[in-house]
Amino acid sequence: MSMESVRWAFRYGAWSPTRVEWLLAARCVQPEEKDRIGQFIYTKDAKAAMVGRLLIRKVIAEKLHIPWNEIILQRTAKGKPFLTNSVPSMLSTFNFNISHQGDYAVLAAEPVLQVGVDVMKTSLPARGSVPEFFRIMKRQFTDLEWNVIKSSGSEWEQMDMFHRHWALKESFIKAVGVGVGFNLQRIEFHVSPLRINTEQVCKETAMFLDGEHEEEWAFEETKLDNDHHVAVALGKPTGSCPDHSEVLLPESKNIPQFTTLSFHELLTVAIPMTPEDPAYWDCFSSKEESPVCQTPVQK
Repeated sequence: MSMESVRWAFRYGAWSPTRVEWLLAARCVQPEEKDRIGQFIYTKDAKAAMVGRLLIRKVIAEKLHIPWNEIILQRTAKGKPFLTNSVPSMLSTFNFNISHQGDYAVLAAEPVLQVGVDVMKTSLPARGSVPEFFRIMKRQFTDLEWNVIKSSGSEWEQMDMFHRHWALKESFIKAVGVGVGFNLQRIEFHVSPLRINTEQVCKETAMFLDGEHEEEWAFEETKLDNDHHVAVALGKPTGSCPDHSEVLLPESKNIPQFTTLSFHELLTVAIPMTPEDPAYWDCFSSKEESPVCQTPVQK
């Protein structure tokens, strides 16, 4: 059974759910997840969490052929979702990762390779100057990385390059499963090309770990729009399975594009699991979208 890579995005920042949509979405996630999502103070956070769960259920239902209403997801101690259903051994290496930030939620899934994904929206610091922000964040990047960031042009372009590097580092951290406490200066990215156009997918960026070039890791980079960087980290699988020695990282011609899904596409194979709960809409619709926004800054 062959399975292809998956790259999906959903722009929840531009999604204003109708009553019908929100109540249907709530019926398509597990009750404990529905309750957790309902506790968010702002609707933008609730939408991001809801879309993340729906993306996970969609990819499992479509790629592992488990009926939507039979999928059982639990969380690790660190909060990472995982599938508890048994799957055939030939599909046991299938893995996925999600990220949401800015206006987008994204999912990347791979049949064999380790995968991590991160999306970052470029913005200027909410408080203070760009140089002050960089001073505070100094320990997160190497001297070489800072030189690339600070030589990128205007302050907006510098922040854009900052967020590009941040997405790359986060994608690797998420792929290998290490978290708080990992010294980000151990990993250094040599980004290429210096400019990425919207919807262009690049994989020339190289990573160095403790000064050594990591040739068994590849990084896909794209921009969903002018403000959102996405990085996908791909590594050869861990473990001693003999078949893994033949696993190859993707060639440039085979790099998948991110597909931006509509709400209808998000729920194409969904099977509602719980009765409609009208009070859930009342709670959602009474909330603010997000905290009071800062005055927009010209790019």
